[in-house]
Amino acid sequence: MLRFAANLSFLYQELPFLARIDAAKADGFEGVECLFPYDLPVAEFRDRVEDQGLRVALINAPPGDWAAGERGLASLEGREPEFRDSIERALAYASALGAERVHVMAGLLPAGADREAAIARYGRRLRWAAEQGAQAGVELTIEPINPFDMPDYLLKRQDEAHAIVERIGAPNLKVQLDLYHCERVEGDAVAQVRRWLPTGRVGHFQIAGVPDRQEPDQGALDWRGALAAIDEISTATGWEGWVGCEYRPRRGSVERGTSHGLAWLRALASKN
Repeated sequence: MLRFAANLSFLYQELPFLARIDAAKADGFEGVECLFPYDLPVAEFRDRVEDQGLRVALINAPPGDWAAGERGLASLEGREPEFRDSIERALAYASALGAERVHVMAGLLPAGADREAAIARYGRRLRWAAEQGAQAGVELTIEPINPFDMPDYLLKRQDEAHAIVERIGAPNLKVQLDLYHCERVEGDAVAQVRRWLPTGRVGHFQIAGVPDRQEPDQGALDWRGALAAIDEISTATGWEGWVGCEYRPRRGSVERGTSHGLAWLRALASKN
């Protein structure tokens, strides 16, 4: 059976952060995830999640200077000390929080930069990060991101990410397959699920509608087909990951709230 995690950085923005955890529980989510929780005391986050009987599926490692446009440090030349600090900080927070995995953002490729050199740096740093994650008992993920939302991001395609993970060969380093990004870059997300999930290299899924990144039940994404494929393959292989709901609610106003856009999730729950 599929397990869904509410992304607290995207959903329930009509509520204070900790109250979003309560709302996620009330709406039937089994887990939560978020981007960068580091301004929130970890004990407050952990206690609220535990009080609601939820799990933390994923957090992101610090990405560098987000306000200045940085989108990860893992491939950036000359930034190894900051990258290592970001991983150590993320793993300490994840361990204290009980988060199952940490997403490590690759970073942007500067104009004119040598992509192969950036990929090589990325691989070396991921190998080190995976070793640290293994010691902490935390899984790490890398995620291809579409160039419409994030121009110049180093990693765009599933085959690129899987090649890196396969080459490194660390059991706790996986690919984060975001159906929204995948559909926008490669199309036919159902086929991508069927191609990549059986490899054992997918650690986490995320979902949103295409192209507007709203609820999955609007737009071009075959969300029913994709979720059915994940469910089918999970049943056959024993995969026990999460589907993170990382989208911008079309009805996310204070007056109506995120919950009003969850008819698609309630319909799935009613069939199980």
